[in-house]
Amino acid sequence: MTQIIGSSLIVDDRPGRAWGWFVGVGVALAMLGALASANLMFATLAATITVGVMMFAGGVFQLVHAFGVRRQGRTWWWALSGLLYMGAALVTLADPLFAAGVLTLLLAASLAASGLVRAYVAFAMRERGWGWLLLSGLVSIGVALVLALGWPWNTIWVLGLVLAVDLFLQGFMLLLAGFALRAVRL
Repeated sequence: MTQIIGSSLIVDDRPGRAWGWFVGVGVALAMLGALASANLMFATLAATITVGVMMFAGGVFQLVHAFGVRRQGRTWWWALSGLLYMGAALVTLADPLFAAGVLTLLLAASLAASGLVRAYVAFAMRERGWGWLLLSGLVSIGVALVLALGWPWNTIWVLGLVLAVDLFLQGFMLLLAGFALRAVRL
């Protein structure tokens, strides 16, 4: 169906009409994932630098916010928060390899915590399918151990690998969704 929104924007909400966008973006993301996998060190450093730039921008926005709400009080606390965020961003940008190491450890800790929670829930529920939840938790714990035991030597490639796999899987998923939408095309 075609809808007119406002005075000039036309939206076609038939599911089969957008399949080309899904396929096109899916191919682009899969190609970016393949490109990232070709040089994991470059992908790791690019991801870390991107995080640093975004953190710096976030700190600037926090400073603007601090002075925008100065009548509400605690301006200096808001400003300090922004300055600390900008400081962390500068450390990240000054030494992206160090920042990648910290992010790799945080990733390992997050995976371990998530895996432990899933394993606990699996044992606690013991309902149909609980074994899959337990397996998922154990795999996360295993990956966390591999990351932690390989640290700091794996720092240079881990984040790049995560980025490459994520981009490729997102692209593949969108590609499959696009082909499925094409099948229902009106």
